[in-house]
Amino acid sequence: MTLKLDNISQSVAGQVHLYPLDMALAPNAVTVLLGATQAGKTSLMRLMAGLDLPSTGQVWVDGHNVTGVGVRDRNVAMVYQQFINYPSMSVYDNIASPLRLRGDSHIDEQVQAMAKRLRIDPFLKRLPAELSGGQQQRVALARALAKRAPLMFLDEPLVNLDYKLREELREDLTQLFEAGSGTVVYATTEPSEALLLGGYTAVMKEGRVLQYGPTLEVFRQPQSLDVARAFSDPPINVLQATPQAGTWRLDNGSMLQLENTAHAAPVQLGLRATALRTEQRPADLSMPGRVQLAEISGTDTFVHLDCGGLELVLQKTGVHGFDIGQAMNVFIDPHDAYVFDAAGALLRLPLNLSQGGH
Repeated sequence: MTLKLDNISQSVAGQVHLYPLDMALAPNAVTVLLGATQAGKTSLMRLMAGLDLPSTGQVWVDGHNVTGVGVRDRNVAMVYQQFINYPSMSVYDNIASPLRLRGDSHIDEQVQAMAKRLRIDPFLKRLPAELSGGQQQRVALARALAKRAPLMFLDEPLVNLDYKLREELREDLTQLFEAGSGTVVYATTEPSEALLLGGYTAVMKEGRVLQYGPTLEVFRQPQSLDVARAFSDPPINVLQATPQAGTWRLDNGSMLQLENTAHAAPVQLGLRATALRTEQRPADLSMPGRVQLAEISGTDTFVHLDCGGLELVLQKTGVHGFDIGQAMNVFIDPHDAYVFDAAGALLRLPLNLSQGGH
């Protein structure tokens, strides 16, 4: 299924929710809407699905103008943040409901297969309220997938689950989407979900689509600092650099060379946390710092440092112990830096990008 937005915008009571935008979704693929809360992800998704009307523009599905056609008259499936199931129906009947509406045969076989796929087959006779949050969300996903709609929307479906359940369901969804043949739109605030789901990503901020393309391309080649910030967790380190006698001076007094950067005005350097290191390599810039905070996230350790007034975050693979106030040197390779102008527009990609450093 193809879905195209033509000059779509939305304003409510004089407040702009979406600025005019054009976008054609990649058919039969996953498109992630990535952005902070109130970036416009849900507003855009609701317009795509037919839940709301745009203030301007048109929505086209398979070459047909469906602007004004309500969601009930479109063949779409939706999964929300909350666990929306039919409370008086068993898990079995929740999953079977779209199959019955479609007049399918072999309903029992399909329900059993879908329930097994999402690991809720032991609970088919229960009511949704008798299940945990993660199990309820699996029921909602199973019902949506059973509908086999060519267009499926998921609005931050994992946001209300705990960390372990989110990780499990992310892996489930990745496998389910890979096996499917429909067009999927998935909204999230988390860059890790976009990277895991793959496909395509549209980065959004304050009602605008900043960049849209294959997920790895957008991640590796952000066209602005706003995109790099939205697509970095932990946050990308941003350093101000001022030209000085053929080199560049950072705010903490460190000096470095920036190849392929001919710019007479100050620039901003973007360094992802994975680009900072505790071991020195040739051509690295060394900066002394002190540990402000160290936290473990999954299999990585995030170290927050004060480097002479520069607040930096370093991501180190593995579980490591660091003491608060501990002195340590941080090493960076200027070739790992994204270079942006003062307004945040991309001037230069990392020179190490071609070697797979990001």
